[in-house]
Amino acid sequence: MSSIRRSTGFTLLVAAAITLSACGNNAAGNGNTATASGSPSQGNAPAQTAAATEKPAKQTLRILSGVAGGKTPEENEQFEQEIERLTGIEIEIEKPAADYSKKLMAALAGGEKYDLVYMGKTEMDQLVDQGVLTRLNDLIEASPVLSDPAVIEPGEWEQVKYGDGDIYSIFNKKEGGTLPIVRQDWMDKLELDQPTTLDEFYTVLKAFKEQDPDGNGQADTYGLSTSGLYDIQGFMSAAGVKYRYVIDSEGKRSIPYATEAAVPVYEWFAKLYKEGILDPNFATNDTAKMRELFLSDRVGMVTYWDAWVGLFNNMRQTEDPDTAFVAKGITGAAAPDGSYMLRRGDPSVWGIPVNAEHPDAAIAFMEFWHSEPGNILSTLGIEGVDWTKGSDGSYALTETGGEHGMDHGAPFPSNTKFVNPIGTLPGAMEAREMIFSNNSAVELSTADWPNAEKIVQSYAFKAMMGELPAAEAVKSMNAELKSAGLID
Repeated sequence: MSSIRRSTGFTLLVAAAITLSACGNNAAGNGNTATASGSPSQGNAPAQTAAATEKPAKQTLRILSGVAGGKTPEENEQFEQEIERLTGIEIEIEKPAADYSKKLMAALAGGEKYDLVYMGKTEMDQLVDQGVLTRLNDLIEASPVLSDPAVIEPGEWEQVKYGDGDIYSIFNKKEGGTLPIVRQDWMDKLELDQPTTLDEFYTVLKAFKEQDPDGNGQADTYGLSTSGLYDIQGFMSAAGVKYRYVIDSEGKRSIPYATEAAVPVYEWFAKLYKEGILDPNFATNDTAKMRELFLSDRVGMVTYWDAWVGLFNNMRQTEDPDTAFVAKGITGAAAPDGSYMLRRGDPSVWGIPVNAEHPDAAIAFMEFWHSEPGNILSTLGIEGVDWTKGSDGSYALTETGGEHGMDHGAPFPSNTKFVNPIGTLPGAMEAREMIFSNNSAVELSTADWPNAEKIVQSYAFKAMMGELPAAEAVKSMNAELKSAGLID
């Protein structure tokens, strides 16, 4: 009897093709003793041969993960144990503490064997180009779970198709996007209106810098902080240009951030930088540093994921239930025609390398991940650690679960049938709605983008910090990209 089928209630595509030692343990747990064929033994059954009773070799699904799993190494082990309890599959999750992308690319280039790897669109583009990922179309179509349009909406697959519709990955979650996130309590305190133009944003950010919004009597706040160019799209929206590549109907590539249209926005940033409104370390910040500034009352606006609106609020309210802190997502700067151009996040996906030893078990795990028990695990976390269930069927987060913010890899699952039994964190759904309602598009990277990005960032930073006039920086950026064969 398949323990995954019994524990989660969904039919595995490959249950008959994979033999896991845990199945025997689970079968014993329900009062039956499984024979080699998997059928319950009868009291007068004939003696089995040595070959028939020989235990199959144990299979361990080896996963390289960037986000899914526990928040600490200790909890990661508990996460593995919970997956095995729910599915019967023995799991080993490797979750590097830093430099995940480098670890992923180096491991696969070196021939290291994983059954599943987590990746973003940029990494996927490169790995598909290198031929190290398995084509999954047939396996997805044959899966009653992964092919269910209510589990993964058909339109979502278009984001991960290559060539003639080849698919090499399965979604981790349904991505939202990035947008400006403001300290709404500071806005209210300083009696500021929500900005919709670059001039209005300047007024708000200048007030955050100069009017002591944290009330400590010191000039120690900034208006805006970012993690490099991640993600200034909410401001580039004013010029109607988007990050990464745009490819026209003739196949010609351009990068709008390297065009004259972007010059006024770079000039706006240079003004913020010169006046000390923009965090002077924006170009070297990682996202952790940017988040720290926001949470510690040092900056009034950052640019980050919609889900982090809820996480920011949850962190501060967990730390101090009486806090005045309120984070809120806003739509960014409108183009002259009144439209917005925000960024939909790159799909975060799972791929099966061509050298995977247990591809069938990998598909079985992905079916679990997109089931309700998998959705509960990827959001709320581990039963008894992150959450408990009352006798009336209600769910409640533990103190640990509250700290983890209902994010164990997929705070918003792809499964449209899933309803979080606890609800969502304050402000998160409102920010998410802004992403889906305001022309938010996935950025096109291609395998060339990592090289192009270095050039774009170098000249963009020079323009934003006033080291080069914005028009000159854009002209040089464009010329260098063309010289390197990175745009047409």
